[in-house]
Amino acid sequence: MKNKGQTKPEKPAANRDFSHAWRALRHRNFRLFFGGQSISLIGTWMTRIATSWLVYRLTKSSLLLGTVSFAGQIPTFLFAPFAGVLVDRADRRKVLIWTQALAMVQSLALAGLTLTHIITIHEVLLLSVFQGLINAFDMPGRQAFMVQMVEDRADLSNAIAINSSMVNLARLVGPSLAGLVIAATNEGWCFLMDGVSYIAVIASLLMMRVRQGDERPGATSMIEQLKEGWVYVSGSVPVRTILLLFALVSLMGMPFVVLMPVFAAQVLHGGPHTLGFLMGALGVGALISALSLVVRKSVRGLSKMVPLAALIFGLGLIAFGFSTRQWLSLLLMLVTGFGMMQGMTASNTIIQTLVPEDKRGRVMSYYTIAFVGMAPFGSLLAGGLAHAIGAQRTVIVSGIACIAGALWFWAHLKDVREEMRPIYEQLGILQPRMPAVVEEEVNS
Repeated sequence: MKNKGQTKPEKPAANRDFSHAWRALRHRNFRLFFGGQSISLIGTWMTRIATSWLVYRLTKSSLLLGTVSFAGQIPTFLFAPFAGVLVDRADRRKVLIWTQALAMVQSLALAGLTLTHIITIHEVLLLSVFQGLINAFDMPGRQAFMVQMVEDRADLSNAIAINSSMVNLARLVGPSLAGLVIAATNEGWCFLMDGVSYIAVIASLLMMRVRQGDERPGATSMIEQLKEGWVYVSGSVPVRTILLLFALVSLMGMPFVVLMPVFAAQVLHGGPHTLGFLMGALGVGALISALSLVVRKSVRGLSKMVPLAALIFGLGLIAFGFSTRQWLSLLLMLVTGFGMMQGMTASNTIIQTLVPEDKRGRVMSYYTIAFVGMAPFGSLLAGGLAHAIGAQRTVIVSGIACIAGALWFWAHLKDVREEMRPIYEQLGILQPRMPAVVEEEVNS
């Protein structure tokens, strides 16, 4: 029944979307990355939950929960721009091998101190700072390396969506597993499992056959390259607007995770297993969101998902702040996780599509600042607010701020789309339009 023409009707196209949902995995390097990261990320999420529970067990303080999160994230804010320049100048695979090896050392140090029962809040703070410094280089390196792993630019958006699915499957498994391990033993075994899991991702990186990019170590000074990256980010309406909304959501919305031990213990009157269930529900919502993006064939239409996702995220947070029942809180975590991941993945995909290759590391370093670098200030703010007005009211305020950001972005959406369109046309994502056809194709 199918014609041999190049353009297929709507139904066959939809069917092909599903059959091509995992097309990025046809690239050997990305398959290796997928396999290694799938193991390592479970350990990473176990460590995140174990660290927050350890801090709360040692201190019983929501303020110190925020402080530890601040200590672990502030290095990203300070060093990510310099890391972006390094990523554009150096071998990205080697950068990632070093960051993963150092992260393994950090997790094993946490494990040793916790299992021997000599760990204090001071060691947790110091090792959190060390991990934050590693992340400042790892995150822009990982994002910029994506295009070298998939090679075919047409598969880049699919690779980003698959990567988000992988992260959220780990977010689902890791916290639940951590809750069980902590309840049965203590946090140290979570840290040990995380440390061992880094072997998988390091092995996958070593096994890759990567064609070198156009690194230019001696082209210009680091200061010039820093300036060049900033000029691009601040001058691009789509990139600037997306990053500003993302920074607001990271500052006001994302730090709700820091307060999860308080909700688990005080609001829902549970223990580490309750914390694991809450984080697991958040992961399920985020995984559903990521999978909905995996089946997309194009980045077309993602721009309107950015503010819509922030709106869903904000509404989920407000409702979660009012909930005192575990079943309802778990349901609301599904909604919150969906909105959170939809915004993160859509933003990442659009920026990666728009940015020129020679500035990818620097632009993704600003993405890292918006995603992780604003979070330390948000963690301190969330911890301080929770100390003053309670965790529930703090999360409600966070949700209101996210909704305000979504409305602001929506007001600028027309300008964002107008600047995106020529780039989409150049990449072949959209056909050059006739003067009368203005917005239809970008929106659909």
